[in-house]
Amino acid sequence: MKILLAADGSRFTKKALAFLLTHEALAGDDGEVVVLNVQLPVPPRVKAMVGASAVHDYHREEAEKVLKPIDKFLKRHEIAATTKWVVGAPGPEIVKAAHKEKAHLIVMGTHGMGLLGRALLGSVAQNVLTQCDIPVLLVK
Repeated sequence: MKILLAADGSRFTKKALAFLLTHEALAGDDGEVVVLNVQLPVPPRVKAMVGASAVHDYHREEAEKVLKPIDKFLKRHEIAATTKWVVGAPGPEIVKAAHKEKAHLIVMGTHGMGLLGRALLGSVAQNVLTQCDIPVLLVK
């Protein structure tokens, strides 16, 4: 089974990662984990001021801060994984990546903001759930 783990580097990502580790049979013997980090785009004015190359380097560096420790952790536990990062709105990018990777399952931590928080800020998890036809496992 191919699993897409959406990783933002928060403690909720760590909980989702711990869940995957303690339920490694979920992926099966030939399972694979794709760890995805979505970087929020910088405003166009900033990109125009500092240049596209500087913005790309910034996104790469920020993504590596999240992905490198996860990659190291998964390798230490002998779990086959690849890491990827993209720039965009988290919900749609997670769904797009899951389809592109042909994932069988999306695993992600949820911040559990409650009704008011979702109403004011939106919820990446809610967004993924409503946009995706792939099973989603939320870890709180």
